[in-house]
Amino acid sequence: MRCFTASIALAALSSCARIVPPAPVTPPAPPATAALAGVSRGPLLSGLSFGRVARIGTPTNADASAGRLSANGASGGDRAASALSSFIESCPRLTVRADASGLTRPADWVPACNAAAAWPKADARRFFETWFETAEVGSGKAFATGYFEPQIAGSRQHLPGYDVPVYGLPPDLVRAAPGDAPPTASGRQPLGRYDADGNFVPYYTRAQIDAGALAGKGLEIAWAKDPIDFFFLQIQGSGRLRAPDGTVMRIGYAGQNGQPYTGIGSLMRQRGLFGDGPGEYPASMQGIVQYLRDHPAEGRALMDENASWVFFRELDGDGPLGALGVPVRGSVSVAADPAFVPLGAPVLLEGMDNPEADGLWVAQDTGGAIKGANRFDTFWGAGERAKTVAGGMSAHGRALLLLPRGTVARLTGR
Repeated sequence: MRCFTASIALAALSSCARIVPPAPVTPPAPPATAALAGVSRGPLLSGLSFGRVARIGTPTNADASAGRLSANGASGGDRAASALSSFIESCPRLTVRADASGLTRPADWVPACNAAAAWPKADARRFFETWFETAEVGSGKAFATGYFEPQIAGSRQHLPGYDVPVYGLPPDLVRAAPGDAPPTASGRQPLGRYDADGNFVPYYTRAQIDAGALAGKGLEIAWAKDPIDFFFLQIQGSGRLRAPDGTVMRIGYAGQNGQPYTGIGSLMRQRGLFGDGPGEYPASMQGIVQYLRDHPAEGRALMDENASWVFFRELDGDGPLGALGVPVRGSVSVAADPAFVPLGAPVLLEGMDNPEADGLWVAQDTGGAIKGANRFDTFWGAGERAKTVAGGMSAHGRALLLLPRGTVARLTGR
């Protein structure tokens, strides 16, 4: 799962081949999430130009401020080769899975995926010029945070000082049978458990699990040394446990307890616990961690206010897996809301007020806090630098979604 330094400036492309959208075709019924509007000519962006601005109604579940989906021009940069590699890894899923956003169909991706397989990486920028047109979803005003793959002290065995259980997915964590509980806002049955009397009840909260609700049930797959480190590994959704003998166990997201996620950074902000002065705590992951360590009792209570608990499984193979089912790559993969962004699609973040976030990314993951048309979580890989960049990432700018050539014409019927 999820959520994230080299930048790519698509406007820096020296090759600016003009792409003319294909002739209009008779469209199928529009996606359930889109309402059709008009098409008009519009100004071109610097760099690669597509020569038109198509305006389509924004998906009905978009931000209240979002009013349109418009196609624009874009260009590429130095990270294009890495983005091309990640796009190729996404193709086996893109060409078969349903797109929850309603913007694309599996067949839309086939030409670009076929071309990508043999495309030379040295000419990757021209690949994106040739096979994609860009779309601005809603307002296009993007907000990006960051995530990484943490490495913390942990062990498969319960060693002295390694007392924080890492639980696998409990067998009693289930979805309610129809009629046993009302569906959630998404229409799915809620997660929870059946008690001894057969009643469906919410699953244990973080505070209850921390207090031992799952102890002694044989669910432990490993043990962590530090509860604060493990808390943040749960937020990242995957990570590495390094044992005293140097061996490393990679763990990944297996499920969640169905309880709501509460960001403790937001709670600290509401309570005035952040500040810029001497001895105060900066509004960053590093500042949050320092507060938790300086105030153990208050910190434990604060962490327990996030009722969400993540369960893990051991990972084998290459890299942590994102929601798309392919490895996420540092400085390339981004988590997005699949209700608005097709998983596997390239995304350009530009003009971000933190330039680390600028560039071409590939949407390969999701996150519990990543909701809305222009909300993104950039993945930065593993290591101390990844931790620093991700922990301090909070960037605003513009987002452009790269869609397969001809998609806008299909959606608008023009």
